[in-house]
Order: sequence, then C-alpha cells, then structure tokens
Amino acid sequence: MNTINGKVYFISDAHLGVPDFTSSLEREKKLVKWLIEIENNADYLFLLGDIFDFWFEYKSVIPRGYTRLLGKLAELSDKGIQIYFFCGNHDMWVRDYFKKELGITVLNKPETFIINGLKTFVGHGDGLGPRDIGYKILKRIFECKTNQWLFARLHPNFSFWLAQYLSRKSRAANASNDEIYHGDEKEFLILYIKETIKKEKFDYFIFGHRHLALEMDINEQTKYINTGDWIRLFSYAETEDDSIRLKYFKD
Repeated sequence: MNTINGKVYFISDAHLGVPDFTSSLEREKKLVKWLIEIENNADYLFLLGDIFDFWFEYKSVIPRGYTRLLGKLAELSDKGIQIYFFCGNHDMWVRDYFKKELGITVLNKPETFIINGLKTFVGHGDGLGPRDIGYKILKRIFECKTNQWLFARLHPNFSFWLAQYLSRKSRAANASNDEIYHGDEKEFLILYIKETIKKEKFDYFIFGHRHLALEMDINEQTKYINTGDWIRLFSYAETEDDSIRLKYFKD
C-alpha cells in the first residue's frame, strides 16, 4: 500500500490516435494545455489507462506520434512530479520505455493508495466485477507473454495497422454503449465496488474505462469517481482539501 500526500490529479481515456490524425492531434494539444495548467500545483499525476488507443513496444520501436504529450510528461517527471501510468485495455503492452525514458511508474493492475489520509483504490477498471466473460478471456490472451512475443514478430507497419483496424471496429460497435449509464445493478464497476467493501473499507474508488464522468456515493463512507474521457467530456479528478472531486477542463 502506497502512502502519498499532496496535490493529486487523475485522468484517463484520451485514446490518442483515433479516429484520425487531425482530431487526435487536437485532443493531444488540449491535453498538454491542461498539463501546463496544473503543473505548478501537481505533486502526483495518475494516468488511468487508455491514454493511447494502441501502444505496443518493440525492442527499438514505439508507436509514432504523441511527441507533445510524451515530451511534456518527461518535463513534469524531471520537475519532480511523480507520475503513475495504469495500463488500460488499449495500452496494456507498456514495457520499459515509460520508466527509462520518462521516469513514469507503470502499474499493470489496480492498486491501493492512502492519498492525503483517504484510502483509495485506483485502476483503469477493465476486467473487474461480474459479467463480460468474453472480454476477460480476451484480456488473458492479450496478457499472455507467448502471444506478445508472437505479435512482436510481425512487422510494425502491419501490426500497428492491424491493431488500429480492430480497435476502430470495436469502437464502432460499442461507442454508443460506452455513453450510457446502465443503472446501479448493471454497472459492473459499481457491482465490483459493492462486493469489495463487504470485505474491506475504502474511502474512494477511482476508475476510468467507462467513458462516463461519474461522482457518486456508494454508501456513507465510500465514494466512486469515474474520470470520464478526453474524447467528449475532457473530465478529470483532483484532490481538494479532504476530498477528491470530479472536474472538467475548459480550454
């Protein structure tokens, strides 16, 4: 369990790289503007996954683009801001590039933090809770080291094209579903939270993944925040006094 104190920001689901170069670049520039705005106050920055719509590291090749964002993250890290990157379902193939080049701590699963005295469970949010068995099976396939080694044998020109094609196809099929709140009894992250707090008490659960900006009470002690996305909502969370609040970036 990690204990941290200071000003903390949380953001997720920029999905940089889609749906096309122009719109992705526009969102990237907006994201960098937000980072410039918060950098004098931030002590910690949590990137809660799917910042990139696709990320795969070969030994000497990384995805093209994102120069402004990667440069700004390196600058923030050099200034002493601690950055945590939680792998999402679109950018789970992060290896050592972020750590070596940018000084970012990479986490492959949710973690518990004591943030300014608040016991907080933080992660991307994919694969948690009941249901969605198909995705959980697919995630195990993607996480398999043998399958990653085999994928790395493909030429980057083809492998990146294939991954981006499949991602766009999946988004076309599921985008509308991501924008709908399905109710407390059907939202898998809320079901996961309710089961978890039967065994262990938490003050906050903070996730991304759902592309919904949510700030809600689970019970008198526990709150749930979903950081939304940087495709439609441009939402994020930040510590504020003795709480964590959901906010929106106005460019």
